[in-house]
Amino acid sequence: MTVSTVSTTAQEPEQTNRFPAEWRGRFPYNDIISLLDVNRPFNLAESTSQDLTFGEILDLANIENLRELKLGYGKSAGSLALREAIGQACNVPAEHVVTTQGAALALFLLAFETCRPGDEAVLITPCFPSSRGCLVGAGVTVREVTLAFETGYRLDMAQVEAVLSPKTKLVSLASPQNPSGVQTSRGEIEALLSLMEKRCPQAVLFIDETYREATYGDQPTMDSVASLHPRIVTGASVSKALGAPGLRTGWLTVADPDLRARIVVAKMNTIISGSVLDETLATALLQHRQKVLAPRRRLLASALDELGAWCSCESARIEWIRPDAGALCCVKLCADVFDDAAVSRFWTLLPDHEVQLACGDWFGESRRVFRLGFGYLPPERLGPALSALSSVMTACLRP
Repeated sequence: MTVSTVSTTAQEPEQTNRFPAEWRGRFPYNDIISLLDVNRPFNLAESTSQDLTFGEILDLANIENLRELKLGYGKSAGSLALREAIGQACNVPAEHVVTTQGAALALFLLAFETCRPGDEAVLITPCFPSSRGCLVGAGVTVREVTLAFETGYRLDMAQVEAVLSPKTKLVSLASPQNPSGVQTSRGEIEALLSLMEKRCPQAVLFIDETYREATYGDQPTMDSVASLHPRIVTGASVSKALGAPGLRTGWLTVADPDLRARIVVAKMNTIISGSVLDETLATALLQHRQKVLAPRRRLLASALDELGAWCSCESARIEWIRPDAGALCCVKLCADVFDDAAVSRFWTLLPDHEVQLACGDWFGESRRVFRLGFGYLPPERLGPALSALSSVMTACLRP
């Protein structure tokens, strides 16, 4: 089985030929890296809510003794206070938690320790590019289950069963998904576990819960599945729902003590430990997360309503899948309106209108689909950004 990778057609003209055409990196190249370099006025590409400031975290936590914080090495498993805060959020003991530099490193370390040469990982796509890149970089053979826009990106158990085998050592999915925001139900997860028990009983099920708490208004939050089954490993970070990607603080919950110990040793041998400053700030943020989440959920609910109204107005030209959680969703250019040439013009014209989107092929989808982030822009800028997007669609249809 060959490893699948994302195609790398560029959205951003200014990023074209940024790296040599003959890419030889151990990790696959993906143009999503352009989001770190380009930030247009109408940025609908980002999948986060608005960024917190350093001052907001200090005010929130009233950290008076930060000046006295010693900048020595931290613990390889992560600080106890941070692991306790994560354990409380995920309803698991603190000893089950291992902190990492974001959720991407968490998946890499997990894959590196669970898979050996000849082993396979099953990846549910479309997915965040690093979810695939981490597996490829770890030297794992990847078998993909590609979910369809037309079926709302719902998990297809028959497809999953077809690729599970005794070689499968890891199954990876995100819930809510990135790029779609579609959530996998607890019943679906239990059904997946049953399939794994039959076909690959030693495999680990990794569930990325990064967007779990990014719900809308008073909508209830799905509980973490970290304690549902000992073969489940969850990962998340403070980057998305809490708006602090700059802290680079993520984690794994690992019930199996042997696997957990191996991951801690793997972390020790790669980065030694996390930043004690980042972990101190992340601890304060998680301890007060409900104060941060509540206003963000209200903003997301309002933004989702505005986006829904725009999608209704544009229903002759686009389709969308309403997300279950997260500041993101998938939108599709209708094939009976946009031929392939019009789709190409669409991506070419975006910079002229100061609009930024995340192209579907970054995630394993087609270029007709794009991820639209509706939580990153201030509320007063979302409407103008959507209007500019409408203008792009109109312009790309002109002869």
